[in-house]
Amino acid sequence: MCEFLKKPKYYKFIEGANYLSLGLSMVVAILMGVAIGYGLKKLTHISWLFWLGVIWGVLASFLNVYKAYKNMQKDYEELAKDPKHTHKTK
Repeated sequence: MCEFLKKPKYYKFIEGANYLSLGLSMVVAILMGVAIGYGLKKLTHISWLFWLGVIWGVLASFLNVYKAYKNMQKDYEELAKDPKHTHKTK
């Protein structure tokens, strides 16, 4: 196998940090939605805008999870094509 095709030595740590960032992005999305909703409520004195901001934040966090799921699905499909990981029955 060519040297540049091998995975880096610390690939698992990099992959773990990538998954950790998903959790952080979920929290940040919700907090941003809450902050925007709170700001809109204070600016307009319409109380339901706060809850609209909360809903926007929660929906944004679900979108982050969906994108991460699609990315992981693509990675697993690439793994399934690798002959080293295929299972052959007799």
